[in-house]
Amino acid sequence: MSADGLGAGAGRRQVLRGAVAGTLGAAGLAAASGLPAHAAERRAPGEEAAKSLDVAVLLYDGFTALDAVGPYEVLCRVPGVRVTTVARKAGPVRTDTGELTLVAERAMSDVGRADVLLVPGGGDRGTVAMMEDADAHWWIRRIHRHSTWTTSVCTGSLILGSAGLLRGLPATTYWASRPYLKEVGAVYTPGRFVETGKIITAAGVSAGIDMGLHLASRLSDEKVGRAMQLAVEYDPDPPYDTGSPEKADAETEALALKLLADSAR
Repeated sequence: MSADGLGAGAGRRQVLRGAVAGTLGAAGLAAASGLPAHAAERRAPGEEAAKSLDVAVLLYDGFTALDAVGPYEVLCRVPGVRVTTVARKAGPVRTDTGELTLVAERAMSDVGRADVLLVPGGGDRGTVAMMEDADAHWWIRRIHRHSTWTTSVCTGSLILGSAGLLRGLPATTYWASRPYLKEVGAVYTPGRFVETGKIITAAGVSAGIDMGLHLASRLSDEKVGRAMQLAVEYDPDPPYDTGSPEKADAETEALALKLLADSAR
């Protein structure tokens, strides 16, 4: 990073800190962060609070970026929560388009427990491969055994189902993949996200943000959930009303699937 870029980033952080401090004051800032006022005053700039809840986001070749990054952007800022990306081995992992890579911090073999497991969906290539990956299924079941929440976004529910976690349970997934839920033993249930016991499945791609906000309130409280919605300025007002198959015509559905298929690598 250039010196100019570093300076710009530092300047932006100072603006944000100034805005927060001016709005809340020291005591308000401490309350918003879940810390006592004296702790906020003593903490050195950039020092993190102790993390107590671990969220593991499973990455795999061909996953969809927003399925993972949407919930990450919400959960990584919840007080007392640490989000870790996990894959078969630590290192770069390609998304479904093949044009974006995220880095897995840890290997599955190094992660034996997590408070929250999040399995993103992917393109056909990635989803089908994971639905047939017995080693991944074993790891998912291992984490699920002790998790507080086991979650998925989009076709990630088909992966949870293939691991044997959705038998007879209500669940949702990407709109074009709804029929496949039956094949993995789940019962399709409409909704942006569906909660059954400790399993939460979210519908397609952007629904992961909705689920992330719901999880934020579950891991902390509703005040934090509401504040995180504002923090990421999640106030959808799309230019078109074609965000579900119930609202779109057949031509739009066909084009949507073609665009996805053409972008896959």
